[in-house]
Amino acid sequence: MHFDQPFLKSILQPSPLIRVIDAELPEDIELWIKRDDKLHPIISGNKWRKLKFILDHVFALRSDTLISMGGAYSNHLHALAYAGKALGLKTIGFIRGEQPPELSPTLHDCRSWGMELRFVSRTDYRLLRHYREPFDLPGIRTGQYWLPEGGAQSFALKGVAELVEEIGMPFDVLCLPCGTGTTLAGCIAALDGAQKVLGFAALKNADFLIADVEKLLLKPYTNWRINQDYHFGGFAKTTPELIEFIRAFELAQQIPLEPVYTGKMLYGLYDMISKGYFEPGQRIVAVHTGGLQGRRGFNNT
Repeated sequence: MHFDQPFLKSILQPSPLIRVIDAELPEDIELWIKRDDKLHPIISGNKWRKLKFILDHVFALRSDTLISMGGAYSNHLHALAYAGKALGLKTIGFIRGEQPPELSPTLHDCRSWGMELRFVSRTDYRLLRHYREPFDLPGIRTGQYWLPEGGAQSFALKGVAELVEEIGMPFDVLCLPCGTGTTLAGCIAALDGAQKVLGFAALKNADFLIADVEKLLLKPYTNWRINQDYHFGGFAKTTPELIEFIRAFELAQQIPLEPVYTGKMLYGLYDMISKGYFEPGQRIVAVHTGGLQGRRGFNNT
């Protein structure tokens, strides 16, 4: 790495891996959780994993400004703004939709950490998704570095691979929630066909994620799939059933969840286990991808 700020040193250690002990689970299935939410109180989970080597590239190029995109509760922009402030980099965020009368807690944090917020129409926001490489953005200036939505670029996969290396025990299936599919792609590449990988789409009509993941991979793999059955109506949508599951899980396990990504994945896992999807004797590792700051967008969690 080209930087050694104290806040980064504090999150370069492996996150804990713990077994879930729950009477709701059959005795012949092991469920473990990779607690990436504990990497750092702010820049945690796959947000940090994806940014780690991107930031290394930024410093190698001597860029001074990070530009990216996201919604009003974007975990990615929240992490990017904090990293920018800690590392002395300027940050610019393109925000989906018109500027509201009052900023969300996420965007308030971003602005307080120095991020310049630029609100764009949903049409223009969709156009931004076409720009994938660091200098693809039209009008980008010298010293500026573009990150696509969710940090979905090749350097992100290198950071995600470290997550897999840290597991350090035999397992059969790796499970994780999916937004852009970048973390899923990084895990698939790191495992190189050795174990199954199961993604849980956090959004509705997520067929496009399959193609997006395939574009990020350097070669084809057949050991993965994306389950689209547990989106609960769409991105950031919830139901009373999901919220009740999260509350019960948190009470039993003392592990905080959020209802956009990890909460949906764990609900889906419990449901699939109850229906006999996994073979007896299998060990499942589920990744807690952090993003707990997003809980502030839900009054009932």
